Amino acid sequence: MKKLRLKLKGVKNFLIGKFIFINGIISIIILGLILTFLVYNSIRFFSSYPFFDFIFGTRWSPTVTEKFGFVPLLVGSLEIAFGGILIAIPLGVGVAIYIGELAPRYIREFFKPIIEVLATIPSVVIGFIGLKTIVPLIKNVFNLSIGLTALAGSLALAFMSLPTIISISEDAINAVPVRFRHASIALGATKWETTTRTVFPAASSGIVAAVMLGLGRVVGETMTVLMITGNSPRIVFSWLQPVRTITATIAAEMGETVQGGLHYSALFAIGLILFIMTFLINLVADRYVAKIRNY
Repeated sequence: MKKLRLKLKGVKNFLIGKFIFINGIISIIILGLILTFLVYNSIRFFSSYPFFDFIFGTRWSPTVTEKFGFVPLLVGSLEIAFGGILIAIPLGVGVAIYIGELAPRYIREFFKPIIEVLATIPSVVIGFIGLKTIVPLIKNVFNLSIGLTALAGSLALAFMSLPTIISISEDAINAVPVRFRHASIALGATKWETTTRTVFPAASSGIVAAVMLGLGRVVGETMTVLMITGNSPRIVFSWLQPVRTITATIAAEMGETVQGGLHYSALFAIGLILFIMTFLINLVADRYVAKIRNY
């Protein structure tokens, strides 16, 4: 009977292992097909439109003059992403330190489920809330003619990235060995000095990974920025002006293009660049997460 149970357990483990392996291979194949599709359509675009005119072009006007300048979209995306992550870093890391090190247990158990629920809110809901709250507030505070600005997008995306930053940063803080804290306190350090001078430096690689993953969420977001940033493909360096991001351009224009046309292929070209950007961000984050696991 015991041998039969061991044999069944071995078969079960074998089947589970094979199932996970097959799913991993399928995921890689799907990702490869997506990349191939993007590259194929991008090559079609660059065979008809000069590469450097696209990369360094300062005007995106596909329907009127057939100008496909990528710079306005890149500037808009970077401006919103930088603003969002600049707001989210101090808030997210601060909350993670409080929950992980300073908060009483009942507060920690109360806030953790709330943070996890915030991560599940659909982006279109956050965009709608931002449209009804953040946009009018910015318009009134800065006395603008329109509140659909890069600042509105940055604030909304900061809110969206907070659950990721808080959760992973807290995991990194909790991963710091308890002996580090005991040694610091034994040397006469206060709780706050132990947190800032011992725990925080030891968890820094995990916190950087959390920030990078939050940045990946910000860069790849579509619906929120489409709703509250104004969608103006211009080069502006002010958070109080409307901008347009790469993701919003794809979402707004894909349904209006002629399939197989130059405009259609151009959207795949900017999609390929977005794919590469998010891949590099997640690759860097994964390296930092690996450091945590080897800690």
